[in-house]
Amino acid sequence: MSGLVLSLFPGIGMLDRAFEEAGFCVVRGPDLLWGGDIGLFHPPSGRFDGVIGGPPCQRFSPLANLVRHVYGEEKVAPNLIPEYERCVGEAAPRWFLMENVPAAPEPEVVGYVVRSELVADFWVGGETTRKRRFSFGTVDGRRLEVEQRILDRTTAPLATVTATGTRWVPVKIGGSGKVKRSRPAAVHNRQSFRENVIAQGLDPDFDLPGMTVAAKIKAVGNGVPLALGRAIAAAVVRATALAGVA
Repeated sequence: MSGLVLSLFPGIGMLDRAFEEAGFCVVRGPDLLWGGDIGLFHPPSGRFDGVIGGPPCQRFSPLANLVRHVYGEEKVAPNLIPEYERCVGEAAPRWFLMENVPAAPEPEVVGYVVRSELVADFWVGGETTRKRRFSFGTVDGRRLEVEQRILDRTTAPLATVTATGTRWVPVKIGGSGKVKRSRPAAVHNRQSFRENVIAQGLDPDFDLPGMTVAAKIKAVGNGVPLALGRAIAAAVVRATALAGVA
C-alpha cells in the first residue's frame, strides 16, 4: 500500500491527522480557510490511492432551514459536494471517503459504488455526541466496518462542539427540579477555545497562531473529532486491505 491520499476541504487537518497516524501520506488540497479555491483545483489522475474530505455542511444542517425562512435561499451556504465529486472523478482514486452531516446527500461519482455509515464520536471512544455520515466509495461497493469502543463513563458524553463555540446543555425546568435533556429544554453555553480543543481530542496545548479566538473556535469546531477520525481511518485500512485496493 503506497497510501497516498488527497484531502479535500481539509480545514485545520483533523481528519488528515487521523489518517496520517494510520500510516497514510496525506496531501492537502485548497481550503477557503487558507485562501484556496476548490473551484480552481484540478487534481492529477491516477496519482492518489484515496481521497478524503468533508465539504462544508452548513447547507444541510438543521440551522439552514431557519436561515432560509428568515433571510432567504441566497443566504444559505452553497452546496460544495458537486466540487468534491468532480475532484474525485478527476483524481480517479482507488477509493474515496466523504464526511458530512446525516442530512447531506451521498456523493455520486461514475464508476464507484457508495456505502454509508452513521457513526457518533462517543460510540468510538470520543468525548462528544457528534454524529456524522461517512460515505465510502469503491468499485466493488465495500463497506466500512467501524469498531465501536464506548467508554465506561460516569458522566454523559459532551454535547457536540460547534463552529460558534457553543453547546447545548441541560437546564432544570418544571416542578420536579429534574434535569431535562430534550432539545427544547436546553440552552446554549459558550465554551472556551481550550475546552473545545480538549473535547475534540486535541492536545490541550494545541493552538492556531495568528487567528482570532473566534476563528480558532470555528476552525476546531468544524473538524472531525480525533477519536472519530481514528476509528474511520482504521476502518478504511481494513476495508482497502481486504479489497486489495490499497
